[in-house]
Amino acid sequence: MKLFEYEAKELVRKYGFETPKGVLVRKGDDVRKAIESAGLATPVVVKAQVLVAGRGKAGGVKLAKTVDEAVAISEQLFRTPIKGIVPSSLLIEEAIQHDVELYAGIVIDRSERLPLILVSRYGGMDLEEIAREHPEAIIRHYVDPEKGLKDYEARFLGKQLGLSGKQLDSFISFLKVLYAIFMDYDAELAESNPLALLSDRVLPLDVRVIMDDNSLYRHPEFAATEKERLGELSEREIEAREKDLAYVELDGDVGVIGNGAGLTMTTMDLVYEYGMRPANFLDVGGGAEAEHIKEAVKFVMSDPKVKKVFINIFGGITRADEVAKGIVMALKELGSSAKPLVVRLTGTNEELGREILKEVGITPYTDPLEALEALKKM
Repeated sequence: MKLFEYEAKELVRKYGFETPKGVLVRKGDDVRKAIESAGLATPVVVKAQVLVAGRGKAGGVKLAKTVDEAVAISEQLFRTPIKGIVPSSLLIEEAIQHDVELYAGIVIDRSERLPLILVSRYGGMDLEEIAREHPEAIIRHYVDPEKGLKDYEARFLGKQLGLSGKQLDSFISFLKVLYAIFMDYDAELAESNPLALLSDRVLPLDVRVIMDDNSLYRHPEFAATEKERLGELSEREIEAREKDLAYVELDGDVGVIGNGAGLTMTTMDLVYEYGMRPANFLDVGGGAEAEHIKEAVKFVMSDPKVKKVFINIFGGITRADEVAKGIVMALKELGSSAKPLVVRLTGTNEELGREILKEVGITPYTDPLEALEALKKM
């Protein structure tokens, strides 16, 4: 689960580190009154609170030199989709004069099974962009989770960035706060980008935290913003969540259903490779039963932009006969509104599943490439 910027910064302050002075405003709030009540000095930065990457380039972060300009910008942002999402809240902060922007982040390196700290003097751009344009500028350091991040480790990283004196002391404090948040909140990512370098300290101008969804029961304090977080999803994605379907909406016209995230992603890549565009990602998961398959097929076929559907199942704990039963049930319930489909089906109870589908006129494929050729000709 992604935290909003204002939530992530609340955590930073909770752990005793300063963030830029600011105020959160929601749609319908008196922006002028909020700015004046918070005692913010102009210029200010008005930032849309949306859970998408690259919001600045998409027009979601704007500088206002006066309160009047901040009010006007806020009114505009509350009406403007940022990568398709209209913000329901804005974070307005005092603009911080600075010349150098750093990057500091922590992720899990799954191959090493350890927290990995990444720092760089090239802040203000995506980590992927830094890695592509300045790979030598990313400094990496693994942390032993049993021992935690020690002062000497943070000091080493700060010196690698060329910091000293008060700047170094501040950097050490911030990195330890970021690590504490990363561990205490079961994060998959915790980063500050940019981390402004001032004359006597560092200051996180932006903070991102992504928590492991499996840990959310341990952090009920974020349940209050769940509705706001759902606003980041499309109507169909919200409906899919209610149906317990792992679904992401895309802009193509080929419905894609697979079992397992890896297989489903590969299926989407193959659809692209064959000159078509997927309308969605839908992973039915392992061990899916007929009823779940039925709901998945009906849901994908209910999308008006879907013209045809590709179902790619490699059965392990997922039984091919259950998949076939679910497909047949869905087609019977949909009747004339059913969309053309191609099925690749192999694995556990494969022969039984194939017989079930053949009874309703569907000949399943075992080779996914042959299935895609048939799909392309539809």
